[in-house]
Amino acid sequence: MRIVFAGTPAVTLPALEALHRSEHEILAVVTRPDAPSGRGRRLVRSPAAAWADEHGIEVLTPARPREPEFLERLKALAPDCVPVVAYGALVPPVALEIPKHGWINLHFSLLPAWRGAAPVQHAVLHGDEVTGASVFQLEAGLDTGPVFGTLTDEIRPADTSGDLLDRLAESGAGLLVAVLDAIEAGTARAEPQPAGGVSLAPKITVEDAQVRWTDPAFAVDRRVRACTPAPGAWTTFREERVKLGPVTPVPDGPPLEPGDLLVERKRVLAGTATTPVALGEVRAAGKKPMPATDWARGVRVETGESFA
Repeated sequence: MRIVFAGTPAVTLPALEALHRSEHEILAVVTRPDAPSGRGRRLVRSPAAAWADEHGIEVLTPARPREPEFLERLKALAPDCVPVVAYGALVPPVALEIPKHGWINLHFSLLPAWRGAAPVQHAVLHGDEVTGASVFQLEAGLDTGPVFGTLTDEIRPADTSGDLLDRLAESGAGLLVAVLDAIEAGTARAEPQPAGGVSLAPKITVEDAQVRWTDPAFAVDRRVRACTPAPGAWTTFREERVKLGPVTPVPDGPPLEPGDLLVERKRVLAGTATTPVALGEVRAAGKKPMPATDWARGVRVETGESFA
C-alpha cells in the first residue's frame, strides 16, 4: 500500500524501519515541528523527521494537522492508509477521512486499558504484570477505535518504562506491518473495544515524578521505574533537587523513618512507609549520575539526614 507515516519521538523508529523493509511504500512522514532543545535552544528535528531526511522521504510538519496546507498535501499524496506511532497531536475528522483505509494507530497498551499519552509509564506505576500493544482504527475519541490486533508482554520486576517501551516498540513494529498487510489483503477485521476495563494514562508530569517516601517500598520502586528515563524521578536533599535511578526494595533492611538515609559501606538506604530501599544512581543538580555510595561520600551525608 501507499502510506504516509505519522510519528515523532525515537520510539517510532522501529516501526519506520519495519515499514521501510516491507512491501508498503512510504510517501511521506508527518511529524511535529522542529523544537528548541539544549542550552542554546537550537531547533532540532524530531527523530522521525531525521530518519525521513536520511532516507530521502518527504517530511510534513504542520503545527496542527487541521491546517489547510497540510490537508491539501495529504489529499495530493493520496495515501491508502496513515499508520501512526506516538505522533503527539490530535487528528481531526477531516484528516482521518482522507486515506482510503483511514489512520491506524500503534498504541502501547492492551486497549481499553491505559488510553492516553503515557500507557507504559502507568502500567509500571500501577504494578501491572502484563501489558502489550494494540493496533486500532483512529477516530475522534481518545484511543477508542476498534482494534485490529494485539500482542502481550510480561512486565519484569526490574523493568523501567524505558526498558518496556523499547521492547514494545520492536514487537509492535511487526504487529503494525502485519495489520497493514491484512488491510491490503482484505482480511483485516477490527473488533470494538470492550465497554469495561477502561483506564486512562495521562502524561506523567514532573510533579508526578517526585518520590513519596511515605509510600510503601513497592510503590516507591514502581514510581521510580515508571519515571525512568523520563521525566526522571526526583527528591530533595538539603533543599536541592536530586534525581534518582531505579531503587531496590530491601525487605530485611533496618527500620528507617520515611526519607531517612543510612549510609553503609556498600549501599545507601532510604526509609519508606515499610522497609527501606537501596538507592541506585543519584544525580545532583548540574552533575552526572553516579552510584549512590559515591554521591553519599561526596556530599558527606550525616547521621539523621533525610530526603524530603
